Order: sequence, then C-alpha cells, then structure tokens
Amino acid sequence: QVQLVESGGGLVQPGGSLRLSCAASGSPFSMYTMRWYRQAPGKQRELVAAITSGGSTNYADSVKGRFTISRDNAKNMVYLQMNSLKPEDTAVYYCNTEVNFLNYWGRGTQVTVSS
Repeated sequence: QVQLVESGGGLVQPGGSLRLSCAASGSPFSMYTMRWYRQAPGKQRELVAAITSGGSTNYADSVKGRFTISRDNAKNMVYLQMNSLKPEDTAVYYCNTEVNFLNYWGRGTQVTVSS
C-alpha cells in the first residue's frame, strides 16, 4: 500500500551537514503526515521531526535549530536537512507515515558522525 525508501546517509564530520531524502509511493502522498525517526544501537527509537499535510512541523528538542524537515508533494518526497551534526546524531534514520491507522517504515539509512 505504501512504500518508503530513504537515501542520503553516510559518514560526516562533526559540524558537517547531510540531507536525507525519502521517496514515497503507493498512496496519495500529500494527504499524510510524514516523520523522521532515528535509532542508535541499544537505544529507543525517537521521533526526530514531523511535517503535516498542511506543512506544520515539529522537532525533537535535541535537534531543534539544527535540523529542518520539508516536503515536495509534486515529487512525493520528504527531506531532512541536518546541519551542525554531532556524534550523538549517529543512528539509523527512518522515514515513517501513518495511513488508515497503520504505520509504514522505510528500511532506514545510516548516518555516522565521527572524526
């Protein structure tokens, strides 16, 4: 019903920037709230950012002021621009959406922040 594919992860130095992308297909993209989560080994999966169909956004306190979520409905894409990256941002980042009370997830993309 819904397919999500993340891309853009990789290795970056502290203080650097990275842009993650999520391509959505299978359902009308513009109708749904899109979210980015992340999970580090041994830690809880946490909500990083969300953007509603109307464009409203919210962020985890730990990334506020550094990360920006956006969407391009014409392209069925959602993005996460990450600036001023810190080692504690290291995690697998997942794209997520909810359709008819079911959550859909991408496979994730690894982000590693290290010198």
